[in-house]
Amino acid sequence: MAILKSYGVRLRESTPQFPRPNLCDNYKRRNVKWRSPQAAVIPNFHLPMRSFEVKNRTSADDIKSLRLITAIKTPYLPDGRFDLEAYDDLMHMQIENGAEAVIVGGTTGEGQLMSWDEHIMLIGHTVNCFGGSIKVIGNTGSNSTREAIHATEQGFAVGMHAALHINPYYGKTSLDGLISHFDSVLPMGPTIIYNVPSRTGQDIPPRVINNVAQSPNLAGIKECIGNDRIEQYTGNGIVVWSGNDDQCHDARWSHGATGVISVTSNLVPGLMRELMFGGKNPSLNAKLLPLIEWLFQEPNPVGLNTALAQLGVVRPVFRLPYVPLPLEKRVEFVNLVKEIGRENFVGKNDIQVLDDDDFILVGRY
Repeated sequence: MAILKSYGVRLRESTPQFPRPNLCDNYKRRNVKWRSPQAAVIPNFHLPMRSFEVKNRTSADDIKSLRLITAIKTPYLPDGRFDLEAYDDLMHMQIENGAEAVIVGGTTGEGQLMSWDEHIMLIGHTVNCFGGSIKVIGNTGSNSTREAIHATEQGFAVGMHAALHINPYYGKTSLDGLISHFDSVLPMGPTIIYNVPSRTGQDIPPRVINNVAQSPNLAGIKECIGNDRIEQYTGNGIVVWSGNDDQCHDARWSHGATGVISVTSNLVPGLMRELMFGGKNPSLNAKLLPLIEWLFQEPNPVGLNTALAQLGVVRPVFRLPYVPLPLEKRVEFVNLVKEIGRENFVGKNDIQVLDDDDFILVGRY
């Protein structure tokens, strides 16, 4: 018992003694006007996954010269996993028909339905198999700056030539926040900034672009606002790609756009190349407009997925929430192919109208 009492005394003596708060001081602190601290962004003093090896590095100038960039489709197996065999065939068709670059895992490629592991794997696979023949631009953007930084580090580490970055969507930020977000990823390598307010709910205004354009890594802008905005940028020496297939001909030949980042080129890459390289061609543009309108009657990539399945170049597998266009629209596509010419479309199989039961919708993968 004496030992226990002695231990209790020592415990009390060893307990730290903190001064009692002065109630008067608390009152004073509560009545002092609160002032916001100066905001601070930790600079990127080191980028641990960045490499300065010269062998495979691509400069922003290499990206700025590209005319036709395809936002490549990601095909699936019946269980929802990537169908890399079909993907490789799509890539070969793009290269053979003159596409100069692909966007991997963009909206068209359904990056929003991929895990980051899938995303980086597909970028790495594309670089490994095709990086010597075509530029690989990885969509490593995110509405989380932390995720965008991490994915972009990984994308460049596996060899992508440039990154595509969206502005933070849904949880939108201020214009100063947009600048800080882009400034966090631009030091890593060549970058295309993507402005599509219809999806993000927020325009990236010229004030933001003019600010981040000071970075030597800004390759240019994928702009979906329209040709007036494109001309505003190109007049100031900023490279722009049209993000609207229906406006890309005029953007290229009348408003100074370098080219297009295209969905339609998944289907008719040769014709889209001619549209971007062959000079003004209003007759070809008019020929393609019905196809483009058909593709975008529902949110992309619903139309494209339906079309490629009917051309027989991918399995008719959809990751939900995407579902195929209804039967009457599938019939319309067959007629469009006949009007434009089956020889202008990817693949060699006969075009067919698929039944509803032919499609597989996958919710778990």
